Amino acid sequence: MVAKQWTFIQDLPKNREELHHRELEALASIWKEQSATLLRRDALKQFNDRLRREWAIETGIIEGLYSIDRGITHLLIEKGIEASFIPHGSTDKPAEQIVPILKDQEEVLEGLFDFVTRRRHLSTSYIKELHQALTRHQETTQAINGMGRLVDVALLRGNYKQQPNNPTRPDGEIYEYCPPEHVEAEMDKLIEMHQEHLRASVPPEVEAAWLHHRFTQIHPFQDGNGRIARALASLVFLRNGWFPLVIHRDIREDYIGALEKADVNDLSELVSLFSKIQKKAFLKALSLSENVLQAPSPLQQVISAATERLRARKWSSVRKMQSKTLELSQRLEDFAERRLESIAIEINKELQSLDQHYFADARRSDIETDFWFKKQIIDVATELDYYADTRTYRAWVRLKIKEDRQTELVLSFHSLGVEFLGIMAVSAFMEYRDRNEDGETSVDGPYILSKEIFQFSYREKEEEITARFDPWLNDVLLSGLDKWRKQL
Repeated sequence: MVAKQWTFIQDLPKNREELHHRELEALASIWKEQSATLLRRDALKQFNDRLRREWAIETGIIEGLYSIDRGITHLLIEKGIEASFIPHGSTDKPAEQIVPILKDQEEVLEGLFDFVTRRRHLSTSYIKELHQALTRHQETTQAINGMGRLVDVALLRGNYKQQPNNPTRPDGEIYEYCPPEHVEAEMDKLIEMHQEHLRASVPPEVEAAWLHHRFTQIHPFQDGNGRIARALASLVFLRNGWFPLVIHRDIREDYIGALEKADVNDLSELVSLFSKIQKKAFLKALSLSENVLQAPSPLQQVISAATERLRARKWSSVRKMQSKTLELSQRLEDFAERRLESIAIEINKELQSLDQHYFADARRSDIETDFWFKKQIIDVATELDYYADTRTYRAWVRLKIKEDRQTELVLSFHSLGVEFLGIMAVSAFMEYRDRNEDGETSVDGPYILSKEIFQFSYREKEEEITARFDPWLNDVLLSGLDKWRKQL
């Protein structure tokens, strides 16, 4: 039985404008300005090196080409891809077999940077070059023989498939890809459409998702198609000064689900997933200045860096940027406070019918209390891998629920990055407070309520920010109240 029947590739859906994540534009423009400064330092090079190694490792793990445990993965990302860093038992294959594949994949990504720098146009011949480079140390792939058995066959490097490569799912259903006789024409069509999209300035996150999915529909090679698809999506992002697309093993199920949605011409989930990955990379990169200051450097460099920061704070453009950003934040805080107040009213209707000492209330920070939760905010930022600047700006909105124990759901509003760049972050967490027989209070938490921080910048319109914030806040509140219910 056929689960997914092959069809000729389709162009972008009619709702392509709705797929665009406009907040990425603002982040990209701010990053473009910041990266110009960081190019003169080692911080950006180190960041890109780590990201390149992470891409090289994870792209093969997603395909099941090999497995590497998390601790060793982290070591390889930080130190470099070397067999000496891979102890026995940390992988499913010998290190001397895995490392050449990893280095091939790392070199392919380096080649993408070079491709963009030289302003080459994407072509089918270049895609074949990519495949040949990615599979340089891969001798075989698996296929079904005439007896229906899985066997190893020689891999055709850099050449299109000659036999169908339709996988059979665990339930026995067949997933059809492009038949070999149509591959060349479909690949030519893919490149032609992509060039049209470039001329039409299709947003990077939309084009990357479209190109990735349509390539996987064709599945032109015997093996390695997923790795090529992620390389092509990365190429789209790199051409725009963004970051390689790293699909981490932890989001594999979301990734597969988004691709299946795209099979029925709904690209929204895949675009959203790619946007989240890019947003995380932008926010991490925009915290690089802290790494520069922490790295060993001559005394004069440290003094100069400090002087530059002090001088920047005096610039009128910075003051204007700060003023607009903080005004936007305060509008969102108003919005959040009203939402929490309405929830507190609903909870009170139920709690106070049980016990007159039970209650819920919503509160907002002021100049006397804005430092509350600072440690929790920093802990959450560390967990989510970005730099929370609570010195330039900090505020919070809190929902407190008091029954036998006290529950606090906190929304923290703060600047993002060591240097103020007009970007604000909102994180959400929950913690519990209990009092023992001796009257001492213990704190349980913080528990992160959203793995995705909400971020906005001074370059966005208030109505667009609020439209994004509303569903994010709803998800946070639903998650938080559900956690509260379960611990009762």
